[in-house]
Amino acid sequence: MRKIAILGSTGSIGTQTLEVAEANRDLEVVGLTAGSNVKRLEEQIRKFHPRLAAVMDEQAAKDLAVRVQDTQTKVVSGMEGIIQVATMDEMEILVTAVVGMIGIRPTMEAICAGKDIALANKETLVTAGHLIMPLAKENHVHILPVDSEHSAVFQCLNGENAREIEKLIITASGGPFRGRKQEALSQVTLEDTLKHPNWVMGQKITVDSATLVNKGLEVMEARWLFDVDLDHIQVVVQPQSVIHSMVEFKDGAVMAQLGTPDMKLPIQYALYYPERRFLAGDRLDFARLASISFEEPDVETFLGLPMAIQSARAGGTMPTVFNAANERAVAKFLRREIRFLDIYEIIGQSIKQHKVIENPDLDTILAVEEETYQWIESRW
Repeated sequence: MRKIAILGSTGSIGTQTLEVAEANRDLEVVGLTAGSNVKRLEEQIRKFHPRLAAVMDEQAAKDLAVRVQDTQTKVVSGMEGIIQVATMDEMEILVTAVVGMIGIRPTMEAICAGKDIALANKETLVTAGHLIMPLAKENHVHILPVDSEHSAVFQCLNGENAREIEKLIITASGGPFRGRKQEALSQVTLEDTLKHPNWVMGQKITVDSATLVNKGLEVMEARWLFDVDLDHIQVVVQPQSVIHSMVEFKDGAVMAQLGTPDMKLPIQYALYYPERRFLAGDRLDFARLASISFEEPDVETFLGLPMAIQSARAGGTMPTVFNAANERAVAKFLRREIRFLDIYEIIGQSIKQHKVIENPDLDTILAVEEETYQWIESRW
């Protein structure tokens, strides 16, 4: 019986992880965390019977404790509670499905406790990759990617010599606005933005897909996961979302991982690595697949990708500023306080005003995040 805990169990990746656990009888869910979604977390507790549940919001945690007082689940709160779940003695692998930089500290604590990480929280490596990867190596911990693109690269490298990589080729669907120019984007609505053509995801990552910020974050993350410099990572648009990413080797061979757009595949692969398990769902039918096409990303219109790479090259605290500015901008867009193109404006201005701090520790990263939030709120 493999024992797992999930940070962010009420979100898109968290709920799909629980679907994988339900389909496999040898996965035991021992810990769950959520931000404030007490109703859904209560349902999960009653179904999966975890030993510990944490809610970031303290009042919501009190509410949950009353709701589940007839169960054996202990409820804790705040960051201390999240860390309690992340470091449970009986837990073997932690799924970091929480959105945002709130996932960094519990992930680091879990690594120090010797727990393997099924990583779905981009911000952990985007802002603190220089801390996380050495820490994982020091503690002999596996970082197992859950993002479909990074899982694809990970699968392509299985059994290969990572020193023979020529480049990583990260694929993108292009999002709901592929082919449009900036003038057209000035008129798009929130509803338009949330209509992703291929994937079912949470709102924040769906907006990030539309701006191509998500692809920029994936490039920044891949750099740390696979120890490949930015000049050897390429992004291509693959509109059908059939090829999830590729690796080109020094001899010119290219390996790709293909499949239907289903996040449960990379989730299950991470939880059972190196074993492959049966997964119910649609399969690719190559006899019916009309074509697989590729395009260059339009970096003149979709500025999220070039701004991410600019931030990664600047290094230090700049990736934190990029990520924090995007988080706050997307939150404002989801509340209908700004327009779609304002997301780029907020990110760009935040980058422009920041003076980079080299080799930041965790406290500095979190302080820069808060400073960026405050700077944005004083202007928008």
